Amino acid sequence: MHLSQFVYTMLKSFASIGLLVLSNTFMTFAWYGHLKFKEMKWFESLGLFAIILISWGIAFFEYCFQVPANRIGFEGNGGPFSLVQLKVIQEVVSISVFVVFTLLFFKTETFRMNHFIGFVFLILAVYFIFKPA
Repeated sequence: MHLSQFVYTMLKSFASIGLLVLSNTFMTFAWYGHLKFKEMKWFESLGLFAIILISWGIAFFEYCFQVPANRIGFEGNGGPFSLVQLKVIQEVVSISVFVVFTLLFFKTETFRMNHFIGFVFLILAVYFIFKPA
């Protein structure tokens, strides 16, 4: 592989992963952020349907980043990742974003040893998914 091809592949990798991080940030806010709405005066009187619509509006931006991330990253479109690799990356990013979100916004939640062990297994999953057959 020539240096220019390597750089191009790395750029596509970073772009895809960066977009997945953005996508999962919006997804996490859409799925779990509404649980903090009751603490805000403006949201406390909203019903479930209104909360669903607000979350759906936030989730729109998830798709605005998720779709390009997959198109850029997928090897069928000239990207560096297989479909399985993209999915595993997305899951690891999703869990990572969720943990950061939880620790920052939900002070009652803690990160325990069993969570750490689960992360080790996720890292092992990534290793085995990316290991050449």
